[in-house]
Amino acid sequence: MPAQPPPAIRSALLRPALPAALLLFLAVTLHSGAMDSTVHFLDYDAGVLALVSLSATVLWGLAATDRMVLFAPHRLLAQAVHRGTGIAGLGFLGLHIWVKVAEGHTGATALAVPFTDGARPALIGCGTLAGYGFVAVAVSGAVRGAFTGRTAARCWWALHTVAYPAWGLALLHGLKAGRSAASWAIAGYGIALAGVALRLALRLRGPRRTAGGEPR
Repeated sequence: MPAQPPPAIRSALLRPALPAALLLFLAVTLHSGAMDSTVHFLDYDAGVLALVSLSATVLWGLAATDRMVLFAPHRLLAQAVHRGTGIAGLGFLGLHIWVKVAEGHTGATALAVPFTDGARPALIGCGTLAGYGFVAVAVSGAVRGAFTGRTAARCWWALHTVAYPAWGLALLHGLKAGRSAASWAIAGYGIALAGVALRLALRLRGPRRTAGGEPR
């Protein structure tokens, strides 16, 4: 049985092989036309995926603050899902922006400065403002530990609640800025809107649990 090369040598041999394999995969993908299909899919559906993910983020964020039904372990799980869907939503949002600029549907200036798009300033501007809002919420969530003290906590809460108007602007942008939304997408947006409205109403009106688990 031939002797195996030492791990260091195997690693040195594999390092150049991995980028070569990646380049080969990209070449085959481009030659087969799969990249065009992917860009076409992202052109139409990356924004929808971003909005669905961010809608789920809003709903799970509300669930993570629930003290009427959920106990601490459930809220921790809801917070984890909230963060995961938020990261996915921002990822799809980045893809959505990149594809729209690459395909020439709008310009980089319109994406940076709200309401400057030549064709649809109001609707594209709503999307730009929504994007800024979600980024602000994500950054404030990532550095929450820096907001210590009552005043700082209120500032953090104010920044984080920007998610609600940003989500409303994203809904308007998603329904009106692009092609006519499919019936399933409109139904999904309606369900998400109703769910957020109901959860907000319950949060504002319902009792909260004390540390011992009793409502107050």
